[in-house]
Amino acid sequence: MAEAVQFASADLTLSGLIEKPEHASEQENVPAFIILHGFGSSKNAGNVRAPAKFLQNLGFATLTFDMRGCGESEGERGRLICLEQVEDTRNALSFLQSCSGVDANRIGLMGSSFGAAVALYTSAVDDRVAATISSGGWGNGTRKFRNQHPGDEAWKKFLSMLETGKKHLQETGESLWVDRYDIVPIPGHLRKNVVSGSIQKFPVETAQSMYDFKAEEIVADIAPRPLLLLHSSVDSVTPTEQSLELFKRAGMPKDLHLFAETDHFMFAEDNHRVRRVVRDWLDIHFPARPGRMPSPTDGKSGQ
Repeated sequence: MAEAVQFASADLTLSGLIEKPEHASEQENVPAFIILHGFGSSKNAGNVRAPAKFLQNLGFATLTFDMRGCGESEGERGRLICLEQVEDTRNALSFLQSCSGVDANRIGLMGSSFGAAVALYTSAVDDRVAATISSGGWGNGTRKFRNQHPGDEAWKKFLSMLETGKKHLQETGESLWVDRYDIVPIPGHLRKNVVSGSIQKFPVETAQSMYDFKAEEIVADIAPRPLLLLHSSVDSVTPTEQSLELFKRAGMPKDLHLFAETDHFMFAEDNHRVRRVVRDWLDIHFPARPGRMPSPTDGKSGQ
């Protein structure tokens, strides 16, 4: 039930994959989720593939795709600008609405980390999004970076990188490229979750776009559509306070769950409690089959 697809965003062609639930009939229009990958990652990442399979088992279709400049999509490799990723996501939504077998009025967004921030922002500015799930996401790039680069010395180094990049672009007309871990530090024990083929170098403009990106300022506009925020209690990559602040600012209906036994890449892990929370939330706020009582075994395969 998988179909490789392509769709346009700006003047670029993006690469995606649509997958339908195993038992969906050709005449049935099913609800769907678009699942957004993380920073410089791709649709093949564990925290994309695992939730896609999980949602399909619950009866949802899924669209996964590579943002511009990532994976198999067109665009200058590594040049990731937050608002351009929002544009890509809105174009993915338009594309999925046109696909046969999909309920065009029941499409949700799910994202992890960078993808969660993009999902939140997109949901706030596009009322076609029916439900939103954020995993390890962030709402204020400036505050996020301050916590990711703790201590005065590390923070000054990060800010200096932004200023040096601006000057380099002004003086040469070319971007200054930097290592991914100079932008978003990830502890060594978690780097195995960075999928093979992920971007390793980015222009400083990518870091600046993240620094300026503040989904928390508009997250209230998602209401009255449902919002689920998931975060590790102690996240080694994205500070947990980001989801706490998003929850404070969001309108109803909203839910926040913190998990002590998982870290940043929670959907890439075999964590049954996370999936149970998501399944129960969907049964209440965005069921794949409205009016059907959920089975205790729903969503357990592919965990």
